[in-house]
Amino acid sequence: VQLQASGGGLVQAGGSLTLSCVASGNTLSINAMGWYRQAPGKEREFVASSGSSIDYADSVKGRFTVSRDMYRKTVYLQMNNLKPEDTAVYYCYADWPLGVAVVDRYWGRGTQVTVSS
Repeated sequence: VQLQASGGGLVQAGGSLTLSCVASGNTLSINAMGWYRQAPGKEREFVASSGSSIDYADSVKGRFTVSRDMYRKTVYLQMNNLKPEDTAVYYCYADWPLGVAVVDRYWGRGTQVTVSS
């Protein structure tokens, strides 16, 4: 599975961006896709996921929306009311099930989001 993320950029605080991530290759069994982010000097952190349920980090609830287009094998992250603390490299992922509660997780390269104050 290969993942290609796009849509990052520079935006002012309060603005919006939409990230996209397209999966290719052996995508038939992907059962979840989502997003993490990593700010400079910090660990990678969970942002949102779309699988059997939709989940968000508390820090983005009410501002970010994750969605999937199953036909186009794409996951989106609509980000509204962006804050400087949202500045990070955003990575998409896709989970390919190997068994019960076991997945093989694939990562995209990441796309930079910078929010200016």
